[in-house]
Amino acid sequence: MIKKFIAIAALCLGFNWGIHAQTTIQSRQYPQNYFRYPLDLSPSTAGSFGELRPQHFHSGLDFKTNQRTGYPVHAAADGYISRVRVQFGGFGRAIYITHPNGYTTVYGHLQSFTPAVAAIVKAYQYEHQTYEADFNLTATQVPVLKNDVVAISGNAGASAGPHLHFEIRDTQTEETINAQLFGLTIPDKVPPTITSIGIYHLNGNPFSEKTPKEFLAVTGIAGNYHLIKSQVLHLSGYIGFGINTTDMNSVSANHNGIYSIELKLDGQTVYTFTVERFAFDQTHAINAYIDYPTFTSSRRWMQKCFIPPGSHISLYPQSINRGVITFDDNALHDVEYVVKDAAGNTSTVKLKVQSEKFTLTPGKIAGTLFHYDQKNEFSTDKVKVIIMPGNLYDDLDFNYSVSPKPASGFSQVHHIHNRLTPIHDSYDIWIKPDVNLGQYADKAVVVSTWGGCQGGYYQDGYVKSKVTSFGDFFIKLDTIPPVIRPLNIHNGSNMAASKGINLRMGDNLSGIKSYIGTIDNKWVLMEWDYKSKILSYTFNGEIAPGKHVFKLTVGDNKNNFSEFKADFYR
Repeated sequence: MIKKFIAIAALCLGFNWGIHAQTTIQSRQYPQNYFRYPLDLSPSTAGSFGELRPQHFHSGLDFKTNQRTGYPVHAAADGYISRVRVQFGGFGRAIYITHPNGYTTVYGHLQSFTPAVAAIVKAYQYEHQTYEADFNLTATQVPVLKNDVVAISGNAGASAGPHLHFEIRDTQTEETINAQLFGLTIPDKVPPTITSIGIYHLNGNPFSEKTPKEFLAVTGIAGNYHLIKSQVLHLSGYIGFGINTTDMNSVSANHNGIYSIELKLDGQTVYTFTVERFAFDQTHAINAYIDYPTFTSSRRWMQKCFIPPGSHISLYPQSINRGVITFDDNALHDVEYVVKDAAGNTSTVKLKVQSEKFTLTPGKIAGTLFHYDQKNEFSTDKVKVIIMPGNLYDDLDFNYSVSPKPASGFSQVHHIHNRLTPIHDSYDIWIKPDVNLGQYADKAVVVSTWGGCQGGYYQDGYVKSKVTSFGDFFIKLDTIPPVIRPLNIHNGSNMAASKGINLRMGDNLSGIKSYIGTIDNKWVLMEWDYKSKILSYTFNGEIAPGKHVFKLTVGDNKNNFSEFKADFYR
């Protein structure tokens, strides 16, 4: 079986790979010396392209800004600002610049826009009466030249500290591409670090938390790694390998992601992973790439080097039999990992495997067999689950059970499989209430025992929702309106010396859906800061001296509303 496997591999290794600087695996060449670094700082990164993050691959380079905000952000090349985005989380503030060479650059977590862009954004916000904004611009509205200052670096949105998130995207496909392949490299002479190897005994069964596995620690220096306990591995049957590896560069203490992983059997590459480019609808497939059960239970980033049949991402440019190796010929084999970073620094670890004969013993299905490439439905008289093709990465032995209604619930708790199996996008869950909800039916939501409110609506006798993970679900009612807590204003406040009006708001279950602030019955722009959770209006000269009336109305996702109202003086 091994010899046949290698023969097939030799034929299949004719895939079209280019070689960047004779070291980096990539599918095509990218323009060099076209884009400049977006900051006038020595390039140093806190996050690398394709780095492993919870629920997604990191989509750009996070350039460090000396742990502070306020640096000029420059256009990486000639072009025009084609899109502007302002959001509560995510990038916070971001601009997109489209370039004539077919690429678009993205700049996120900005502190502020240029005055011209800020004016366009403010006009949009007032016209649509919204703080969050996401809109396109024409090629003639804000043209830019290479080196122009287009924004100021910041810490806005869901960032862990001041930095500039930078991306290069294919304008036509919107795939994001590793910026280091365009020559925007980071000084790096440090090879990747390898900490452990995983061995998965698949035996012809779908991968799951029940798959027998073992993790072997490795050690080494200067990129040469070996098992801490020197041994020949005795393996038989269908085997998948995994690896725990990270990378550092020469100018940062951060542990980042690697660029490529090759798994070789007797010198032939049987599996390759590269962080060259990917589409955003693929990014959740990180949960198919990692050992998701191990990560969920222990936060350990073991990277599986075999591909589930339902995972389709461009980060796997090549594989033989999806990376699964069959050992059954009683021979001694060499297994090698070759791990590289974007600079071409290389680390290896070599294993000796004694192949042994095996007998295939497929696992027994204890529940209901779900197929990854088919529509799957499961129902009882109290619950219905519908999973469309493309949401499972492998076939699934689906399990279901039920437990009594909790004190705050309006249905039993339905145990929909378990949290150790990932979902790519979402699936439908319908739960039937145990009591007549009557006039409160429109307040019903599906909740998870670990993840809070999952939304939902009442229809045809069920509370229906789309959820993004397996778990334990039941019905609750949301009848409590949001809470508004004023921080620096009360009825009769003298705000003459204040820079603005600050409040906090929150909701107990379904979450904030909308907020509207007015002064003297006119809509005003209020910013909700992601980190401080403070909702603020900044006085900008539009409020004349004298008495005014401020009002804030906040609604949640179940149409419960709260209002705060106060007179103030300027």
